[in-house]
Amino acid sequence: MSNQNPERTTGPWNDTSLSASARAEALLAEMTLEEKVSQLGSHWEMREDPDTQGEVAPMEDAMSSGKLPFESEILDGEGHLTRTYGTVALSVPEGAADLRQRQAAVVAANRFGIPAIAHEECLTGYTAYQATVYPTSLAWGATFDPELIEEMAAAIGADMAATGVQQGLSPVLDVVRDARWGRVEETIGEDPYVIGTLATAYVKGLQSAGIIATLKHFAGYAASRAARNHAPVHMGRRELIDMIFYPFELAVREGKVGSVMNSYADIDGEAPAASHWLLTEVLREQWGFEGTVVADYWSVAFLEKMHHVAADQAEAARLAISAGLDVELPHTGGYRTLAQQVRDGLLEESVLDARCVGCFGRRPSSGCSTAAPMTPTGSRSSTRRWIWTPRATGAWPARWPRSPWCCSRTTASCRPPQSRWRASGSPWSDPPPMSRAP
Repeated sequence: MSNQNPERTTGPWNDTSLSASARAEALLAEMTLEEKVSQLGSHWEMREDPDTQGEVAPMEDAMSSGKLPFESEILDGEGHLTRTYGTVALSVPEGAADLRQRQAAVVAANRFGIPAIAHEECLTGYTAYQATVYPTSLAWGATFDPELIEEMAAAIGADMAATGVQQGLSPVLDVVRDARWGRVEETIGEDPYVIGTLATAYVKGLQSAGIIATLKHFAGYAASRAARNHAPVHMGRRELIDMIFYPFELAVREGKVGSVMNSYADIDGEAPAASHWLLTEVLREQWGFEGTVVADYWSVAFLEKMHHVAADQAEAARLAISAGLDVELPHTGGYRTLAQQVRDGLLEESVLDARCVGCFGRRPSSGCSTAAPMTPTGSRSSTRRWIWTPRATGAWPARWPRSPWCCSRTTASCRPPQSRWRASGSPWSDPPPMSRAP
């Protein structure tokens, strides 16, 4: 491992006149195996809060054993910082100060000065203390108003960018057809066309603010047997492609999304986190996806613990990275073994390089990114608080868009009244007048 304060190394990767690919290749040629692996890992600082009960994520306690302290984790750099604002109730100034300190430590600890990506949840608004809460995504589906959803997502993204966050783990594109499933409220609905159209609008809005959007959960998570969470999906490929893939494909091709997160549920016996067909052949080769694939929390560990397709965490990591999964979240586990696996001849270094290339350009001021760094200031952008206010017209659209999957019942459920969200006062800032307010 590197020392705590390595001497800064510069080279062609800092030359903005070169193409991103040329700079990435130059950086890869200079990096050690450990430095490459560090860009594919993450750290989650689990703070103790005596006023908080329960877990931030399911199975958090059971899956967090073996996690390294922050100072040890960042010695060769770090890929992601997990939920600085969303783990405990930190005010904006507190969260910004904490994130600023951690990013400075990450930059100082690696000789290339590469910062981490800070990610947060943001489905119905930025998941941070006192942040604006927007209507559930089921309400988005009821509007079938892509322009409004894009506007909402842009406001969410502006909030996140103002506090130093670079990636949001939203939207959810799961096609849900069984109301027993426990996460129905996170979905947009049951119609692939409606879901794909509105999720693509969300992606465009969030990314217009400089925040990387993340499609989840790829794919089939809500189609599990008997609607049980994490249960297997038994579905033929034609139905999978026609019904489940469509929203994701639309958001990749039309929305140019920057990131995708895998599903937990295996499809006909194959876990998505270890599926080369899903993460490489379909996503990258057929659809042209050029972003990063991030693990749903502990998906790599689950290849051993739940799916039982790996003998240990090292094999789980090898299966995941070979399939096309770039970044292990929420903290580095099995991926920590990848450097040694390359040395032992169990993994080709070219596989490691391929996963790193997609991550470099996503870093704020990483040397390979042309984007300006996002420094948390604790200040707020123009922020809006919305409430649901149906118009009293009672009118329905004369002709509502109908997708090829709609039955008469689905079509009727997709017809909302002429509703809009209107802006009201926010404790964070005074909202500007909204052109779409009723």
